[in-house]
Amino acid sequence: MNPIKNPFSPGAGSPPPELVGRDPILEQVRILLGRVKAGRSEKSILLTGLRGVGKTVLLNEVERMALSEKYQVVSFEAHENKPLGPLVAAHLRPLLFNLDRMAGAGDKAKRGLRVLRSFLGGLKVTYQDVTISLDIDPEEGAADSGDIEVDLPNLFAAVGEAAAERNTAVAVLIDEVQYFHSKELGALIMAMHRVQQRQLPLVLIGAGLPILPGLAGNSKSYAERLFSFPDVGALSERESSKALEAPASVENVHFDSAAIKEIFRLTKGYPYFLQEWGYQCWNQAEQSPIGLDVVKTATSTVLLRLDENFFRVRFDRLTPSEKNFLRAMAELGPKEQRIGEIAEKLGVKVTSLGPVRAKLISKGMVFSPAYGDLAFTVPLFDEFMLRAIPKE
Repeated sequence: MNPIKNPFSPGAGSPPPELVGRDPILEQVRILLGRVKAGRSEKSILLTGLRGVGKTVLLNEVERMALSEKYQVVSFEAHENKPLGPLVAAHLRPLLFNLDRMAGAGDKAKRGLRVLRSFLGGLKVTYQDVTISLDIDPEEGAADSGDIEVDLPNLFAAVGEAAAERNTAVAVLIDEVQYFHSKELGALIMAMHRVQQRQLPLVLIGAGLPILPGLAGNSKSYAERLFSFPDVGALSERESSKALEAPASVENVHFDSAAIKEIFRLTKGYPYFLQEWGYQCWNQAEQSPIGLDVVKTATSTVLLRLDENFFRVRFDRLTPSEKNFLRAMAELGPKEQRIGEIAEKLGVKVTSLGPVRAKLISKGMVFSPAYGDLAFTVPLFDEFMLRAIPKE
């Protein structure tokens, strides 16, 4: 059992050795890329799911697919405290320069750069402490109003026109989309509406927490007609077995069926946790097959690693009142909980929990799957809370 040959790769966005259970989503992406490149309309895609289900891994695979189809790709991650405007401008700048260098007649790419220059003039911002500038005259009256809901559609249209003129297509990939505030998300939706109306070769494929469809619908009621929202969920027991067995078998290592059942019970089929348990079981096993006894020994190491890293980085962002709220949720169980039951557990009135609830949603710790319900966005976080804050 050579640790250097350990095939498992726990980490944020680390590609698993075997991408299991995502074929329907990847097929949907393949069709989207093909249709848009052929000049046909198709809904863009916003992937949704809890933490640890592999949304970032899927976006990385989508980028690979887009590049193989000769798309021009920009890929970035949204942040809680960084506005959409400078983020998108910083990534469209090199893309437009690349389009301008491509062979072909026409000046749409140069116009795109002028529109971007106008967009930057309206923003008057910096990105990562570096001023974004273009040594080019702006396109007067285009994307320079300072209102992102007006300017971003004009910018995306200019990019799409430049791509069409160069006989190529553009894929914009954005992770953590839920961090954009309502007006920014509305601007993104409006931009894609403009692109689709003109049948321009530009697609948006994003990913975010389960609150994303609701946020998009609240921002613009027609969002559901522009985007599909595939759910990226946990793997089935069969898929989980394949995720463990397939990469191990390449190295002539196997898991006992009892070991796989126990790992599935512990991980609930969430891909990130499957990688953690697979990694530690490999390192602690003396030989193949990896048995149930190895899983039980490895579990304490896995939980320690998760508690100190995956869970702790989220826990440390919480205020005392937020921790108490989540501790009460955890006592009620891992499924969605009624806000009234949480209030009863805490011994307070429901109305007093509004501010804490709102902050936890904005921090991406909980979401509301239905009116009056709350659920954790991080799988197994309820078990962590019970370990982190022992009952008095």
